[in-house]
Amino acid sequence: MRAGRIFLWAFGLIAILFLLAPVVVILPLSVSSGSFLYYPLPGLSWRWYADFFTSDFWLPALRNSMIVGISAALLATSLGTLAAFGLWRGRVPGRMLIMGVVMAPMVVPSIVVAVAMLLAFGPLGLTSSFPGLIIAHAALGAPFVVTTVLAALSQFDPVLLRAAASCGCTPQRAFFRICLPRIMPGVAAGAVFAFATSLDEVVVALFLAGPAQRTLPRQMFSGLNDQVSLTVIAAAAVMVLLSIALLAVVGLLKRGERA
Repeated sequence: MRAGRIFLWAFGLIAILFLLAPVVVILPLSVSSGSFLYYPLPGLSWRWYADFFTSDFWLPALRNSMIVGISAALLATSLGTLAAFGLWRGRVPGRMLIMGVVMAPMVVPSIVVAVAMLLAFGPLGLTSSFPGLIIAHAALGAPFVVTTVLAALSQFDPVLLRAAASCGCTPQRAFFRICLPRIMPGVAAGAVFAFATSLDEVVVALFLAGPAQRTLPRQMFSGLNDQVSLTVIAAAAVMVLLSIALLAVVGLLKRGERA
């Protein structure tokens, strides 16, 4: 039994190292004083971070990513929470089919989703626009919200809603005053995951975003195609720091939920 546990720990550690190795190897290049991707580093310099944070090429992309990510997270959280509550409380026919449609963006390849959205948004004039990109990213993030909110609702006692109704409370008031505060950690975790999904998404942005809606991942993709600059590595480091911050937020939310 002890040997099996040691094997599982060793296998997990090897898997983590395998996944983190590319990041650990590439990130030190962001502080290189040279101009090429090679080791050993000729020296240390913050020039690439200075170039990133003072560039008219990168900062608009970071700003667009934050605008689209926050807006998409808010939209996905609102719609995903309502969808999860409806699936939890409702006894509608075809519930599993509805659940499958809601979760489809998690399993359908990104290229298929991107092409479908391009064909659907084109006649509506939503391509090359912030509303179209926000709606698309919200659709990609909503399944994560539904999943986390359903998990939170599984720990919620529906008797509390019936008790509120017996006291004359309307369904809307009961939801916002009784149910929502108790499932808030799950809602907030879903919002974080939706934001992270938008922050990392590049395929849909390549199809739907115009020059004015370039996000940071798309700008990194374009930068690698145009020229290999170490500013791209600095941008990747910024993305990694944002991801670590999001993971820390999710960890705090889970700790608060257990408490």
